[in-house]
Amino acid sequence: MKRGLNWKQGLAFAAGAFLVLGVSACSQKSETAAAPPAQVVDWPAFVQSFITSDFTFNPDFAIYEGKHEFDGKLPDWSEEGLQKQIASLKDWKTKAQAIDPAKLTKAQAFERDYLIAVIDGKLFWLDTADWPHKNPAFYGLDPNVYVARPYADVTTRMKAFTQYALAVPKAVEQIKANLRPPLPRSYIDNGVATFNGLAEYMKTDVKEAFKDGDAADKPAFDTAAAGAADAFTSLAKWLEDQRKTQTEGFAMGPDLFSKMLYETERVDTPLDQLEAIGRADLKRNQDALAEACSKFAPGKSIKDCVAKEAADKPEGGVVEYARKQLVELKQFVIDHNVATVPEGQEAKAEESPPYNRQNSAYIDPPGPYDKNLPAVYYISPPDPTWSKAKQNAYIPGKADLLFTSVHEVWPGHFLQFLHSNRSDSIFGQIYVGYAFAEGWAHYAEEMMWDEGLGDGDPETHVGQLLNALLRNVRFLSAIGMHTKGMTQAESEKMFLEDAYQDPGNAEQQAARGTYDPAYLNYTMGKLMIRKLRDDWCAAKGKSADDKTCWKDFHDAFLAYGGPPIPLIRGAMLNEKASAAF
Repeated sequence: MKRGLNWKQGLAFAAGAFLVLGVSACSQKSETAAAPPAQVVDWPAFVQSFITSDFTFNPDFAIYEGKHEFDGKLPDWSEEGLQKQIASLKDWKTKAQAIDPAKLTKAQAFERDYLIAVIDGKLFWLDTADWPHKNPAFYGLDPNVYVARPYADVTTRMKAFTQYALAVPKAVEQIKANLRPPLPRSYIDNGVATFNGLAEYMKTDVKEAFKDGDAADKPAFDTAAAGAADAFTSLAKWLEDQRKTQTEGFAMGPDLFSKMLYETERVDTPLDQLEAIGRADLKRNQDALAEACSKFAPGKSIKDCVAKEAADKPEGGVVEYARKQLVELKQFVIDHNVATVPEGQEAKAEESPPYNRQNSAYIDPPGPYDKNLPAVYYISPPDPTWSKAKQNAYIPGKADLLFTSVHEVWPGHFLQFLHSNRSDSIFGQIYVGYAFAEGWAHYAEEMMWDEGLGDGDPETHVGQLLNALLRNVRFLSAIGMHTKGMTQAESEKMFLEDAYQDPGNAEQQAARGTYDPAYLNYTMGKLMIRKLRDDWCAAKGKSADDKTCWKDFHDAFLAYGGPPIPLIRGAMLNEKASAAF
């Protein structure tokens, strides 16, 4: 899932944005001194000014949210630009904290806490973790919005893409100036694959996508695309040149990792306790897998059972088969009254572009300002440089793919964004957090099995549990690699042995954990949502397994947009915001 999960964003406080309107006192004197007049905060104006400023500082984010007046622009990633972002975010936070929540409505007071949490998350990655100087993955240069999202005619989008491509060489030079070797090996690997993939994309997919653009604009387009391709190639080469000093030193350390959890997700649970929670959920899912395998492949080992599921490959190719699954899943969600399904919008399945295949699948949903556009569910083919056996193993079995489709589309990310784009809060529509989005999508997998998806079929259950185990090991790898001294090789082994992943996925997932330490949010978010659901239903006088309560919970939860889950817990249960598992 892509939208809303940026590590960047912010801008200087706009003059006049923060409006505090004094209520005039009565001119008549009274023998009894009147109380000081209350001040009314123009909270909507404050929020809108923050959003406008944020978009100006982060035009790439604005474009993905559907604000196409920013088309063609990239952020200022110069050292001066980065420092301005940091200073302005701190200024925004000071001003937001100065607003007395008692002078706001209940919804506005919640949104104030939400806004401060978003600022804290941005500041963590920009300043505290210092990602711009350490991690090539910080830099988002994805042009897919111009290529694959039909928000305007092809000629308009080609012109916007041309401006984007012209901005790429300057951005690449800023990135080279910012990154401070030595860099971890996995960061270099990911950066080289990403930027070489972008260079190839400029030479192939982009030209095909804009073949019907205005002929008069083609020379400028061709020149800009070629220049961007050369810039991406030079950045990949620059990263390759850093291999002579590469390290394995990617770990954040326990203090910084704990700070990440609180600043980005408002989770302050001690790391040892979190690890114990993760190991308990891993065991729960491994025990369930053993039971499912005893029915699906009786007498066989767990490894052989998983191999049997993986051997049942989708007919006609993964993308085509996923398209059929989406039709069936949507109908299941409707028939089982899982959650409200807004009418008139669908997601389409396509093959991932070559620069973004570090994960097997993801969805790219349109932003709240892009109306009536399709979301795209991207599925990655195996790396062509792998052996034939490794490539075949990477292709998921039908049941495994089914729960990937659940996660990405029905009722996972796609339904989640249909709801967030209709939130009463524009802030909730735009700023969707990592644990909220990935937690919901992962929660949806187990919830759909519990709702009866597959009618108890053990092969289907194996598919659901393989997805759960993958996220369990992400959770434990993130904590292990960044706080416990676990190596990347040890993480890879855990994906192979505890999550029963194929070698290609295990290699990708262990590497991802080094440069995306927050990928524990899948399991962490799932567990917080499930606990909140059970507690919310109990407060309504219903048991945790009473599915008549679930739809109301799902609709209520998704209506918040995407704040840190502890804030939602506080609001839904009318208690102090806290993390609970």
